[in-house]
Amino acid sequence: MSGAIIENMSTKKLVVFGFIILTFQVLSVLVGGLIAPSPTSAIHYLATKCVARHRAGGWLMPWGSNRCQKIYNFDDALAKTLDANDIVFAVHVPLPNKEMSPWFQFMLVVLQFDIAFKMINQIEEGVIITIDAGLAYRDDVLSDWTTTFHSVEQRPLTCMFSIPKTFENEGRFYDCDPIPFIELGSVAHKYYLINLRLPVNDTMNVGIGEIKDIHVVGIHQNGGFTKVWISMKTVFSPWIFAATAWYWGRISLMTRPPVLLEKVIFALGISMTFLNVPVEWLSMGFEWTWMLLFEDVQQGVFYSTLFCFWIIFCGEHLMDQSQRNQLSAYWWQVGLVVFGSSLLLIFDLSERGGHLSNPFHSVWASAFRTKVAITFIIVAAISVCLYFLSLCRMVGSVFRNIGGKMQQLPAMPQARRLRYKGIIFRFKFLMLVTLACAAMTVVFFIITQVSEGHWHWGGYTLQVHSAFLTGIYGMWNLYVFTIIFLYAPSHKHNRNKTGDRQQTDVLETPESQETQLTYCEQGPTESYRITGKVAEE
Repeated sequence: MSGAIIENMSTKKLVVFGFIILTFQVLSVLVGGLIAPSPTSAIHYLATKCVARHRAGGWLMPWGSNRCQKIYNFDDALAKTLDANDIVFAVHVPLPNKEMSPWFQFMLVVLQFDIAFKMINQIEEGVIITIDAGLAYRDDVLSDWTTTFHSVEQRPLTCMFSIPKTFENEGRFYDCDPIPFIELGSVAHKYYLINLRLPVNDTMNVGIGEIKDIHVVGIHQNGGFTKVWISMKTVFSPWIFAATAWYWGRISLMTRPPVLLEKVIFALGISMTFLNVPVEWLSMGFEWTWMLLFEDVQQGVFYSTLFCFWIIFCGEHLMDQSQRNQLSAYWWQVGLVVFGSSLLLIFDLSERGGHLSNPFHSVWASAFRTKVAITFIIVAAISVCLYFLSLCRMVGSVFRNIGGKMQQLPAMPQARRLRYKGIIFRFKFLMLVTLACAAMTVVFFIITQVSEGHWHWGGYTLQVHSAFLTGIYGMWNLYVFTIIFLYAPSHKHNRNKTGDRQQTDVLETPESQETQLTYCEQGPTESYRITGKVAEE
């Protein structure tokens, strides 16, 4: 009988194949858990308060031989008759005797304000803080600082004071939300310097309370995790590419044109190959600030193709559906995927695309931008929910269809009975694998949220967050490879002289003397035309 490999593969071979895939899945988890360190590191810095009144421009260093004149608190500033415009907060990244590296991939900087409560100087509701900030770099401790960016940014300041606002509680700190400040898509230099100032006049930085200190948190990817991650991509990339090329070669050998499901499986392989491309190797030698945006596009292309594959696979297995092998039959579901993906792409371009020209940029900088961004996210989320409702409805329809066919199987001719069994088996197998992948994704995600980041087993330490990322990445690669391999056309069939018809066991039965069964190959959704004395379904 002709069809996909999964229809012709014996149970023993299928079990062995499943065991091999499961072994690779376990290895993907262990690579991240036992070899890779934690995915990211967060380094805390306390900004140094430097005096800038008598300094003619230039960059202020918080420490070192050329360190700035510093004050330790604002009482010193009052004693020296300094105002807020004369004070610059300086932060050197990284800490002394350390260096940044391109292996860190990206750097995020977040601000945390220490603001003391004062009855006569309280934080106003919905206040906006203005920050005059600059970023510079150098690759040698003896060279001058090179200015990278300078910008005046505004951020909403959201703080809470959980205890009663009384004179007895003056001096206690507000609980303020962290403020996103800088995002760099490449860490191409060894040293970075941040200078920021809070300019004050009659309308600027009024009602922000009494700021005591500014804490800066620098977040970057660990170099050890980057090496493991790129190594996995380097292994999976040629593997999935070769599997996709082999699959399309099998399709091309058939005399009929490829059907819709075969095309979407091929597209799924291409999208997985695109996600696997290890461009990070090249980013080691170039200052590619667009890497974070490019990685988001890679993931978006893959997940959009995956969602389209799921809906088309289910639809093509509705055996009584009249409209099959046509993309227009799924315009509503595919349209939701494209619409939701487009909204998220626009949001990503406005957020991370803006960082290409200004790393201080943020879509959350104003109330209007925040409302627009939230609207885009909500509409995209609604599209995803509608898609999954449609997918669940279609899966339910397929299972009801399968239930009806299972009851009719004994009355069917042998050829049709075997074909329906193959279709049913393939669908149930894919649904089982898909549910297993989704369940593992959810379980891993929950574990990373409730765990402390690592587990100790005897003398071994398992990094849970790293295991989650490498495990999920390996799982989706193995999922795509499984689909490509098992649903490729099988070589175990006999062709007649024209190469279009297939010999089936029904031709050797006594019923074949009274029955003529012809069909047109259309993959898992073959349409049949029965003439002769065959029982109606």
